[in-house]
Amino acid sequence: METATKKHEEILASLPKLDCGACGCKSCSDLAGLAAQDDAELKKCIHIADKLGNKEDAKGCFMCAKEASGLGEKMEWKDNLKRDFDFILDCFPDEPGPKETILPYNPALIKELGVKKGDVMIGRPMGMSCGCPITHCGIVSAADARNGVINWNVTGPLRPRAEGFVDIGYYVSQAYEGIIKESKVEIKQGMRYWFLPRRCMLQWRHSGLVNAVTKLRDGSYKVRIEGLLIG
Repeated sequence: METATKKHEEILASLPKLDCGACGCKSCSDLAGLAAQDDAELKKCIHIADKLGNKEDAKGCFMCAKEASGLGEKMEWKDNLKRDFDFILDCFPDEPGPKETILPYNPALIKELGVKKGDVMIGRPMGMSCGCPITHCGIVSAADARNGVINWNVTGPLRPRAEGFVDIGYYVSQAYEGIIKESKVEIKQGMRYWFLPRRCMLQWRHSGLVNAVTKLRDGSYKVRIEGLLIG
């Protein structure tokens, strides 16, 4: 029993912990349980399937543990489409996912749907600001009906599937906030960079202007990034 538990934990450590459901399981933990019995089950994970031919690469994908380090160098500072980026944007340690500020295409929906802090919500960033083809899911942290602005933490789709959700529809992504622990360049306010959100399911680079930056005691940076583009 102890050996089976250890194998389950080792396999789970190599999975992205997104609970995206693309493999057919409700969670990464469930997939790890199946893979502990049959290694071939790991091929169902779209995030690491292309790495399984190399045992060294199969130890994990860049999105996994928040505490993982050296990911930029491991990826050679290139995204899933082999394009250069400058830094990895991590989540704040006390938050469930990336912090995003958005403007719904129909701001009146905030009032009509009664969007409030703590709501489980879905929507898709569309247009010039981002144009991500993936529907985003997350937890609302603040909703301003007067200005049509919502702040939320983007998470995986498991909770909306299990509990229901508010559908805000299409929206424009205005800003990301987070921590930079790994960077190949110096971070300066007023500069535009290519960056990779650690939990981006597509593993695509984003571009944005750093308009607020604070250097922390451990050498990392707390930043707010606006003027977002993807690709």
